[in-house]
Amino acid sequence: MAEDGRRGDEEDRGPGAAYRGVVVMESLLEKLNVLNYEEEVLSKHNMKNLSRHYFVSSPYLASNPGEQFYMFTIIAAWLINVAGRPFTEPQEYDEPNATVSNILAELRAFGVKVDFPPSKLKSGSGEYVCFVLDRLAEEALRRRGFTFRKTNYPSENTEEESVVEDDAELTLSKVEEELIDEGDEEEENVMDLEALKLRSTHTEAEMSSKPDEILESTVDATEWNLEVERVLPQLKVTIRTDNKDWRVHVDQMHQHRDGIQSSLKEAKSHLDKLQEDIGKTLEKVSSREKYINNQLEHLIQEYRSAQAKLSKARERYQQASGGVTERTRVLAEISEELEKVKQEMEEKGSSMSDGAPVVKIKQSLTKLKQEIIQMDVRIGVVEHTLLQAKLKEKSNMTRDMHATNIPEPATGPFG
Repeated sequence: MAEDGRRGDEEDRGPGAAYRGVVVMESLLEKLNVLNYEEEVLSKHNMKNLSRHYFVSSPYLASNPGEQFYMFTIIAAWLINVAGRPFTEPQEYDEPNATVSNILAELRAFGVKVDFPPSKLKSGSGEYVCFVLDRLAEEALRRRGFTFRKTNYPSENTEEESVVEDDAELTLSKVEEELIDEGDEEEENVMDLEALKLRSTHTEAEMSSKPDEILESTVDATEWNLEVERVLPQLKVTIRTDNKDWRVHVDQMHQHRDGIQSSLKEAKSHLDKLQEDIGKTLEKVSSREKYINNQLEHLIQEYRSAQAKLSKARERYQQASGGVTERTRVLAEISEELEKVKQEMEEKGSSMSDGAPVVKIKQSLTKLKQEIIQMDVRIGVVEHTLLQAKLKEKSNMTRDMHATNIPEPATGPFG
């Protein structure tokens, strides 16, 4: 039911709602350039520049949800910090639900109304991603004291163009008027206009070369009239129409105008009748709409209250899910530590129940006792040798003492 309501809202927004994200993304990119995001964000994280439609969700554009979501969180955290609120920069392997909840909480702190679920931001692209970044960029620009001004277009002075008509053009227009008055033109025996101009030029030259005098005609009037009738068809001038001539376009415009006026007279009656029918239908629809609105007013109020409760419940669910995710992570860490402790206890228990160390200790004690006995024997031998040396030295000393105390023999007659 909620999905149907959301689809109905999108239909009410009009057919241009699908391209609203493109416009918002272009405006966002301009704001980011003003905030110098290339040096403060992209250079720091070694990222490439954003394209004009990077965060736009479209089947005709290449998408990478993981990269786009990470780029979204990095730029959002930077904008929140620029706007004057401390925000820890998210890491690439952080929990998406917790990161999105924190970003929306900061957005609400700026006074922005959020009426969409946080799951819309997990894809890293779409209208809501562009909306969040655009509002955060506005807050950052407001923090830095930057505002966009309206463009002042210079006033253009239209200069009047003067149309100069050529003498030849005037001459041709006069010739056309004369030909129209004469009637139908004969296509045979057409004399070229250039030849006529040349002939008139030669005639004027000849007349100027003749002396000024009274000319008397010696030709009979009847023969003159016959000659005039004979050469009269050759004296007619026909101007060939050119598609590039403005007169042809003017004639076509007049023809089209006459056709439009005649068609308008025929279609005006049908259009008036159609307008009358549409007006009656609109009146019926408006009256029916008012009746339905009056009948369903209480249901609409109940639906709106249910929508408000649903949005609040979704917010509480998202907050609770963020807490559950954090506790799940802590539980995983504790479980890992518990497994390590169990493994250490098993190793110590196995080492205590094993009799090999005791056997080794007994063998070592036995070997130590044997070495002690051998050492005692050696010590006895050394003591015996030392005692003999002392006794021998004492006997030598005693003998030396006795040798020094023997009296010398007396001298006498028997000596």
